[in-house]
Amino acid sequence: MTTVDTSLPASLDATLRARLGDGWQVAGDLRRYGEDSSKRWAMPSAIALPDCVEDVVAIVDACREHRIPIVARGAGTSSTGAAIPYSGGVVVSFERMARILEVRPDDRQAVVEPGVLNGDLQRALSPHRLFWPPDPASADQCTVGGNLACNAGGPHAVKYGATRDNVLGLVAVTGRGEVIRVGSNTTKNATGYDLTRLLVGSEGTLALIVEATLKLAPVPAQRAGLRASYVDVASAGAAVARIMAQPETPAMIEFMDAACVRLVREVGGADIPDAGALLMIEADGDRETLPHVVAALERAARGAGLLDLAAATDPAANAALWAARKALSPALRTIAAGKINEDVVVPVSRIPALVAGIEALAREFDLPIVAFGHAGNGNLHANILFDPDDAAQSARANAALPRLFALTLSLGGTLSGEHGIGVAKRDFMDRAFDAPTLAAMRAVKAAFDPDGILNPGKVLPP
Repeated sequence: MTTVDTSLPASLDATLRARLGDGWQVAGDLRRYGEDSSKRWAMPSAIALPDCVEDVVAIVDACREHRIPIVARGAGTSSTGAAIPYSGGVVVSFERMARILEVRPDDRQAVVEPGVLNGDLQRALSPHRLFWPPDPASADQCTVGGNLACNAGGPHAVKYGATRDNVLGLVAVTGRGEVIRVGSNTTKNATGYDLTRLLVGSEGTLALIVEATLKLAPVPAQRAGLRASYVDVASAGAAVARIMAQPETPAMIEFMDAACVRLVREVGGADIPDAGALLMIEADGDRETLPHVVAALERAARGAGLLDLAAATDPAANAALWAARKALSPALRTIAAGKINEDVVVPVSRIPALVAGIEALAREFDLPIVAFGHAGNGNLHANILFDPDDAAQSARANAALPRLFALTLSLGGTLSGEHGIGVAKRDFMDRAFDAPTLAAMRAVKAAFDPDGILNPGKVLPP
């Protein structure tokens, strides 16, 4: 934790207390608003709980006048420290702006406020046989606003895209205190600059999103799954490349390395064979076409190194396997109390090289490093496991991290697929982008937030 001056000007306190009433908190349990799933924390100066767009404008105006930092917050599920108020200031929690404003089934659209939980939105859409595609593992805890902030994805992004691909328009409040409306209510739009896609993934550094028009998809009539086990990760990676090269797009391809396979067997209780790597493959569609899609995926999954290929026809067994997969991240703490979880991405064809490099790093640094994730997008979660009470292990874990990023970038990859940058990866951004590109990003930041009050110290390196 960084020690900062958490005092606020008396005039700002009076202005926002009058505006927000009990939605303005400067005492009590503030720390819970200053921490997230990254296990980092810092103490905010105050908590603001706006109820409407006008409240958000008032907060930004007051904070801008006194150059007070603002950190937008959803449910605190970030693993990168993106929602931590390192500079003190005001944490704006959108828990009271959690309304589903409109569902338009005929247009396949929903209009929501940022505090709506992803899971609650999915349940509200279910009677309309529609869903919003982003499906992170934390769907029942994370907010749509948080999904927008970090461009969240999930297992089904391989077919349906991540958050950025499923947003039509936004209403947001910039660091100038101005309300902007970007995008449109149409799925085709060639009018002006695409500021919608710019704001999605900006982690609250450009504007505070207060409303989103989301693009929905119809719930598939049927789903079918395959479980493929391989002797090693190279064989599984080659299978992923074959699957993605043929015309039928899978709804999901999840990858587990040998350590993850053992974990879901021994800790998760999944009934699967031991293997060097495993793929969970899912297809969806209608009754007539789905069998043909599954057959095509099965043909592509077959190849050198295949140990076992089984249809996941038993819904209960399939649900148990998927539950074990979703529980992988917390289950890793049965191996070690500490972990650094990074969601690096490479082109699909480079997955074998990425996993081979991860295994080499594990040997070099004498630490368990396990990999699993969304293979259809080349997005793997590399988890560096260590004992935080062992200074030598902690030092080796932190030394392995930049090597993981260097490996990823050398393979034509990128630092994050869905977690975002926050502070965890901020200081590696100058390795991912050249100086002119970073300068352009800083110019965009200055245009939206000229005083630098929105989520300072995040995303862009100092």
